[in-house]
Amino acid sequence: MFSHVFIGVGDFDRALAFYEPLMAALGLQARFRDRSRPWAGWQQPGRPRPLFLIGAPYDGQPHAAGNGHMTALLAPSRAAVDAAYAVALAHGGRGDGPPGLRPEYHENYYGAYVRDPDGNKLCVVCHDPA
Repeated sequence: MFSHVFIGVGDFDRALAFYEPLMAALGLQARFRDRSRPWAGWQQPGRPRPLFLIGAPYDGQPHAAGNGHMTALLAPSRAAVDAAYAVALAHGGRGDGPPGLRPEYHENYYGAYVRDPDGNKLCVVCHDPA
């Protein structure tokens, strides 16, 4: 369904220090990192798409986190949701909802919510039964 998702950041090095361990916790591999642009991307091993990208806004204007948008990252297990949440908090993220079941979405929705260092809202979620 998606080709890529791009998340704007204000401080690339700070964002990279947050996203590199988070992507590793989810089993995603770096596809590229270019500090001169600046931007970086990750993908599932052996798959060219979808890509998850971070970088400075294309128009050169300062980054501003939007209200009402969120990017959800798929985790392979509930334990991976827990681990990703801990990694995010340990690397400058701010909790926005701890790991747990969210039956209002569906009976197996196990998710956690964080804000990256720039205020972008992320969800890490597993849809599989325990």
